[in-house]
Amino acid sequence: MTRVLLIVLTAARLHAYGETFDEYSVKAVFLFNLAKFVEWPNQAFTSANEPFVVCVLGQDPFAAVMKDAVRGRVIGNKKVEVRDISDIQSAGKCHILFVSASEHKRFRAILAEIKGDGVLTVGESAEFVGSGGMINLTLKDARFHMEIDPDAAERAKLRISSKLLSLAEITRK
Repeated sequence: MTRVLLIVLTAARLHAYGETFDEYSVKAVFLFNLAKFVEWPNQAFTSANEPFVVCVLGQDPFAAVMKDAVRGRVIGNKKVEVRDISDIQSAGKCHILFVSASEHKRFRAILAEIKGDGVLTVGESAEFVGSGGMINLTLKDARFHMEIDPDAAERAKLRISSKLLSLAEITRK
């Protein structure tokens, strides 16, 4: 948890000192570390050697950045795999679904389609959590903010660590 907080604070500090940082690189590292504070149900993984799958939906440079950030890394004992998906039907095979801001008009439809167990939904738009998403990461006032709807996560049989919840704005839909 300290590592996640350190990343967020470092990004904010770099911006404050006028140094540039890539928002998507910071989000990629944040998303990777975020996964360490979420517990997935056993049925989310069909085999011991199944990879931990992060999917990116929407027109966004994030998938390429995320692939670079997690190359060779593991979550638990699972190799991390990033998939750039173009249709929501592929999202059922994901453990984390990052929904780009470019999909804002379809948030409700996308989130309704993947109500299945074990998919953590993460977005980057103010209306994402209000539309049924679980976690929203935004950059406001040169700082990253995290909004979480723990009820949405619970409905998907995901447990978010209290440590992570303590760092976020909690929204209940």
